[in-house]
Amino acid sequence: MSTTETSVSAPAAAAAPSAPARRRRAFLAAPWILLAPFLALFLLTVLGPVILAVVQSFTRINRAGLFGEKGVTSGFAGFDNYVQALSNSNFIQAIGRVLLFGVVQVPVMTVFATVLALLLESASARWPAFFRAAYFLPYGIPGVIATILWSFLYVPGLSPIVDVGKLVGLDIDFLGPNTVLWSIANIVTWTYTGYNMLVIIAQLKSIPSEIYEAARVDGASPLRIAASIQLPLIRPALILSVVFSIIGTLQLFVEPMVLRTVAPAIVTEYTPNLSAYTNAFAYNDYGIASAEAVIIAVAAFVLSFGFLAWTNRKGRS
Repeated sequence: MSTTETSVSAPAAAAAPSAPARRRRAFLAAPWILLAPFLALFLLTVLGPVILAVVQSFTRINRAGLFGEKGVTSGFAGFDNYVQALSNSNFIQAIGRVLLFGVVQVPVMTVFATVLALLLESASARWPAFFRAAYFLPYGIPGVIATILWSFLYVPGLSPIVDVGKLVGLDIDFLGPNTVLWSIANIVTWTYTGYNMLVIIAQLKSIPSEIYEAARVDGASPLRIAASIQLPLIRPALILSVVFSIIGTLQLFVEPMVLRTVAPAIVTEYTPNLSAYTNAFAYNDYGIASAEAVIIAVAAFVLSFGFLAWTNRKGRS
């Protein structure tokens, strides 16, 4: 009888996982369990909308009847939405407009942020914590509020700058067709210079103090230290801030959207994002809007990747 029980229980004991195997499986599963909330949110809020936008960019909405009262159907459109988006002269002009915006605004903002960071981290800086907070404060103001605040300085009759200009014979039109883009650039620069400054300061603080001490012993001036030590060592932070600025340039939306109410020069397709928004919510053409959104995303990736490849090549040479 005991022999039979032993022979029956032996396969069961062999099939049961050993304690080390169970611990190993639990150890391998623990990271995925901890990552599960993030992965779920990432799938729902990032990956899911991206996939939906790509799918909709290849979809055509067909409405039967004058207003679609006889039914609405969807079908595969191929690349028709992309062809229609790229054949829209207003959308092409919007892309060229933000590229011009980025070519001018991004270097100016990066230079301002770098100079502020170097000044605040210099040995002779007074109250650096106070000025860091003061320069970073505009980034904490929502873009809509910042644009409304600046609009009071742009609108004739409300702007003290325009009034002072008229007193000295200058007719300043901040919202004209040739100047409104640079008025927007001013708002963006005012908002994000402090943010980029903090990114650069974080890199500056990682530089060992021994390097500064050795440079001072060798008689290096503050300007020489900045040019020969600090600027080369903060190169990764500068590259990161420029990449973020390139992506942000192609996503330009809030400032022109708010200024539309006071600037007739800003049309419904003034920027690529504004064009996609107009097609989606004014014309209910989600296929074209999705195609434009995908084009914007691809352009941001190509420009960012191209800039990183160029800087890496420059760094190796």
